[in-house]
Amino acid sequence: MLTSIRPDRDAVTLAVSGLLGGLLLWLLGLHTQGGRPFSAPWVTLVPLTAMAGAELLRRNAPRAALTIGVLALVADQFTRGSLATVLMFTDVMYAAVLYGAPAAARRLPVATLLITVASTIGFLAWFRKPEALLIGLVIGLVSFVPALTGVSVRSHRAAAESARLAAAQTARLAEMDRTQAVIAERARMARELHDMVANHLSAVAIHSTAALSIDDPETSRNALKVIRENSVEGLAEMRRLIGLLREGGKDEVPAAAPTLAALDTLIEQTNTNGESGGLVCSLEDTRDPGAGADPLPTPVELAAYRIVQESLTNALKHAAPGPVVVRLGQAGELLTVDVTSEFGSRAGPTAPGSGAGLVGMRERVALLGGTFGAGAEPGGEGTKVWRVRAELPVREREMRE
Repeated sequence: MLTSIRPDRDAVTLAVSGLLGGLLLWLLGLHTQGGRPFSAPWVTLVPLTAMAGAELLRRNAPRAALTIGVLALVADQFTRGSLATVLMFTDVMYAAVLYGAPAAARRLPVATLLITVASTIGFLAWFRKPEALLIGLVIGLVSFVPALTGVSVRSHRAAAESARLAAAQTARLAEMDRTQAVIAERARMARELHDMVANHLSAVAIHSTAALSIDDPETSRNALKVIRENSVEGLAEMRRLIGLLREGGKDEVPAAAPTLAALDTLIEQTNTNGESGGLVCSLEDTRDPGAGADPLPTPVELAAYRIVQESLTNALKHAAPGPVVVRLGQAGELLTVDVTSEFGSRAGPTAPGSGAGLVGMRERVALLGGTFGAGAEPGGEGTKVWRVRAELPVREREMRE
């Protein structure tokens, strides 16, 4: 408690300076008035000392300092007076508004203004001389002007603090946005890397297993051929992605995103990779030919292509021998992607799955504001099929909003 009311360095400096200045004026015999009830010179030092004590409390206890200052100023009027006492009172009034409670900061300027006006009118009515206006002017300079100055400084400090807090909040929001952007970019890179490479690595794993398990030169030769083709294509895809990351997305390095027009090549490649597993892949595009006049937005084309690519990769890993059908349709502003394959196990070699493919497809659809579903459903003749279905808006969310 004692530490909280200990005067700071500025308060001590002002108190000592005011006290020493008042003592100097007292030694020189300079006073502000004469003919007062207590005209002994030493009496002037009493309110001077009290005002210096009020200066010590100006910051830590402004209300007590103002109370002492008012009493000291009133007492000074009954002595020969000291200019140092009056000057220190102006600082005490200023500090009471600047460091005091908000209610005091609002009330003191109004109170000092009313006192100034009332005193001016009272002295003018008493003396009935224009010189009485000077008394009101002095009262205003001693009380109202310091209070008004304190209000101005306090307002500027409050505005500066608000600006500092707003800047700190803006910095925190910017940091949060940056963190979210980094997370989103990492997720996008993970999806792209998985979708580009998983298909080729799955084919490599399946055919290498077949080559090791079947002791037949022709089978091994065909398997090695497929392995080489998928390895080369996988490396090309990796080099393209690494090139994009190194370039940092510069405008002068265009990145060709796959589109639905490249599905024929993807279907052909899947038939080659899945031939040993008894998979027969086909494409059924039921979209209106006239709908292709206006190209789909690039994010929609890329998402649809990647969904088909990942669905075919999953079929290559897990599907039972049989047809794998890719269906494309468009109704209004919805592009439908539907991929079905035989549900069950097969005798040939398979590749393990991580579940990342379904997560990536679901994320792609969610980013475009579409719907996604995947799971086993009843098929014909008591069989089951694995169906992946996605509905994608043909317009991006930003465009629709």
